[in-house]
Amino acid sequence: MIGAHFAGLGAAREDVLLGVGDDCALLRVPPGQSLAVSLDTLVAGVHFFPDCDPHALGHKTLAVSLSDLAAMGAEPAWATLALTLPASDPAWLAAFAAGLGELARAHGVRLVGGDTTRGPLTITLQLQGLVPPEAALRRDGACAGDRIWVSGTLGDAALALAELQAGRDPDAALRARLERPTPRVALGRGLRGIASAAIDLSDGLVADLGHVLAASGVGAELRLGALPLGEAVAARADWSLALAGGDDYELCFCAPPGRDGEILALGQRLGCRLTPIGTIRGDDDTLRCLLPDGTVLNPTRRGYDHFAGA
Repeated sequence: MIGAHFAGLGAAREDVLLGVGDDCALLRVPPGQSLAVSLDTLVAGVHFFPDCDPHALGHKTLAVSLSDLAAMGAEPAWATLALTLPASDPAWLAAFAAGLGELARAHGVRLVGGDTTRGPLTITLQLQGLVPPEAALRRDGACAGDRIWVSGTLGDAALALAELQAGRDPDAALRARLERPTPRVALGRGLRGIASAAIDLSDGLVADLGHVLAASGVGAELRLGALPLGEAVAARADWSLALAGGDDYELCFCAPPGRDGEILALGQRLGCRLTPIGTIRGDDDTLRCLLPDGTVLNPTRRGYDHFAGA
């Protein structure tokens, strides 16, 4: 199974001394680089529908970890994969490996090892990348007066999920935002030296921005009228989709207002929509969400929590 579907998967890399097929992978870390490591687990029935297209699932398995590295400004390099499968299905495995491999090659990632076991469908991928230690983007650098920015649009994946849960089939573009997210790796690299703090949006804007505020010891004010929404999300008039829906895998970052021109030029160069949505405040550590009419919205949902109510 491993030899047929996963040996040699991804990009060829000279820094892989030994990859799939031995007890450990042997990797060469270049001088002057620090190792950025992320690990994500996807569980059938929790993170994806059990009948999800395996090609899309392979893509998303890597995309969610690439998004973590993007938030650190890191360059992706190597991945390890642990697959727990209810059965060995060659057609499913071929499609899954193809989706994973295509995205891996696009971002220069080589699969260098992993594990396979039998059980309920569960996928764990660890991704390693490289970044100069002084250039890494972190959550703890936001300062009073910084602007808050987001990439892309918010709430599309949450709306697609709501449609599927209601038994309706969302349109292809909306569904792709849920099942085939675009990791903003090039944006993360471009924000080195510009952004004061960054995070990827996996659990929802309020929850994830809250992690930045907690790490930095600051508060923030969001202008909800400035949130970048696609037509379908805007038509729903439901702020919770953009604020707490999750699965956006966009970047939220902070930067001094004097860097606005560089940020907008970076977005134009990458063909990536970048939108200022609020300001970091130093007077307290709360997050205020202002509606277009200036009144304060207190979100009833703040983001996805695996253990809510447990």
